[in-house]
Formats: sequence, C-alpha cells, structure tokens
Amino acid sequence: MSSGAILVLGGRSDIGLAIAKVYAREGHAVQLAARNVFDLEAEKADIALRYGVEVGLHEFDALDVESHEAFVTSLPALPETVVCAVGALGVQEESEQDHAEARIIMRSNFEGPVNILAILANAFEERGSGVIIGISSVAGDRGRATNYIYGAGKAGFTAYLAGMRNRLATKGVHVLTVKPGFVATRMTDGMDLPEKLTTDADTLARAVFKAAKRRRNEVYIKSIWWLVMLIIRNIPEFIFKKLKI
Repeated sequence: MSSGAILVLGGRSDIGLAIAKVYAREGHAVQLAARNVFDLEAEKADIALRYGVEVGLHEFDALDVESHEAFVTSLPALPETVVCAVGALGVQEESEQDHAEARIIMRSNFEGPVNILAILANAFEERGSGVIIGISSVAGDRGRATNYIYGAGKAGFTAYLAGMRNRLATKGVHVLTVKPGFVATRMTDGMDLPEKLTTDADTLARAVFKAAKRRRNEVYIKSIWWLVMLIIRNIPEFIFKKLKI
C-alpha cells in the first residue's frame, strides 16, 4: 500500500519531476500538476512502472489564480505533501525594459505559488496534518543588480513561507523552505554555472526528501550557499552599491 500522496506543482520542471521520483521510490503516490499536463503521459507511465505507485496528472496554471480553488477540489484526494516547484527565471536585462515580462516573472515566483499554497494550507490545517515544501531561491536573500526581479519574487515567497510556518507550527502542518543556488536544469541550459556552487535536480530532490522527513525549516542546497549568502547579506550598503554580483 502506498504512503500519503505528494502533489507536485510545476510537475513538468526538472526539479519537480526529480522530487516526484524520489517520493515515488519511497512508496508515495504522485500527483503531477502542470500546464498541458497530458504531455506528461510518458513520465506518468515511467514513474508508475518503475516504482509501483499510483500517478495522476492534473491540469494546473499557477497564473490563473481564479482557477485554484476548483483545482484543489477536483483532486481525487487531498495530498499529504505538496511541493511547489513553480517559477520563472527570465533574463534580468530584458525584464528591466519589458514590464509585462517582469510581471510574469514576479507573478510566477510569488503570486501564483502563494495563492495555491494558501488554499492547500487551509485544507491541511483543517485536517490537522500535512507538509508544504516551497522551492524558493538564494536570490531572495538580498536584492542584487544581476537578478533582482526574479529575486524580488523569491524574497516575497521566502517571507510568505516563513510566516506560514510560524502560523501552522501548532496545527500539525510543517512548512519547509528550500533555497537552491545554481541548479543544472533545462531552465539554466546554456548558462556558465560555477561547478562548486552548482547542483543537479536529482541531488536537490534527495536533499528535499531528507529535509522534509527531518522536519527542517529551511535548507540551502548546496550547504556552502549558507556561508555565501551570509557574507552577501552582511556587505555594507556603501560597498555593495559598487559591486555587481
């Protein structure tokens, strides 16, 4: 018999699929949610055959916030765990000039994830159990010239997850904030990523599973990012303004 189901929002992404597979390997049923989700039939069949768990596909658009209530009620069962791997990186230089693109980036990283998790959090609270995992980013730890539009959305998401964790701490619901640094995925394909600061989706997924089981509140992937961001957060502003990092 399978363990409690995991709902993966952003189930098409490399990170979302990797997390789904780690949970499936441990016996958890999987609900993959994404736009044009039925393009994922091959991934559904592979996970079901490889790990012997039930896998469902659910159409989901993070930016269509008016549809989120109906999406949750349409699920065959309320999951035990939800992971939000929704996001959009964008290109900083382009989004500085294209304000419509900037809005999509900020909505994809903040408004959409927050809205759907708010609905699920209330349902988890009413049930008295559940785990909420938000994939945020080290980019939200301090606004930097090279990615502050993406970082602003992630900063808001990190703050939201922290507040929700505080609110739900005595309600049987645990909230985990995941802060990856560079991750080698399709989204970062073509970027020159520093090897010592870069992880891959499979390593990230295993770390997320371990952190959730240990009821960690916040986890950096890789751990060196904790030190890197501590230094960046504490650079005096008069020096920071002269840097481009």
